[in-house]
Amino acid sequence: MTVTTRNLSKQRQTDRDEHIRSSQKQVMDRLSADPEKAVVTLAMSGTVDDGLACHVTQGKHRAIMDMGAAMGGEARGPSPGFFARAGIVGCVAIATRMAAAREGLVFRSVHLDLEMESDDLALFGLGGGNAGPLETRITLQIDTEEPDDVVSDLVNRVLEMDPWFLALRDPQKVSVAWQRRSV
Repeated sequence: MTVTTRNLSKQRQTDRDEHIRSSQKQVMDRLSADPEKAVVTLAMSGTVDDGLACHVTQGKHRAIMDMGAAMGGEARGPSPGFFARAGIVGCVAIATRMAAAREGLVFRSVHLDLEMESDDLALFGLGGGNAGPLETRITLQIDTEEPDDVVSDLVNRVLEMDPWFLALRDPQKVSVAWQRRSV
């Protein structure tokens, strides 16, 4: 395996880091050349028939969400909350690793712990609380020899452009419509 070396660090850049960097550069160049193509709409569909299992599709990808037995489900898949939390964990951890590789920093690994508090009574419209997350705590553990100020700066910049972190943190425009469905 060929390894490149960063001038300011004894750490080693791998071929994988170079692949991540060059792949992202191609996408960034393509989108910068035609910024209108950077705005995309992603569509996902889900259906709940008998029981509580929700079969979700987006393009060629499929997943099942379900509730546990205590909620009347069959636990045929993780709950919707699992996927929401997993989206934040994966998006922030991957974005941090991507940005490090793109900037020539060596992050051997990025581990993210997420804790989210919520009021389960509010899920049933009881108790007067809010069913949304009450507090979310994120802790990143990064295996690197890069200076602390460099790592902090990168993490802060990543959080300002990470879509799922921002979806959690910031209000957004959401519209809802319903239609009668005939089978």
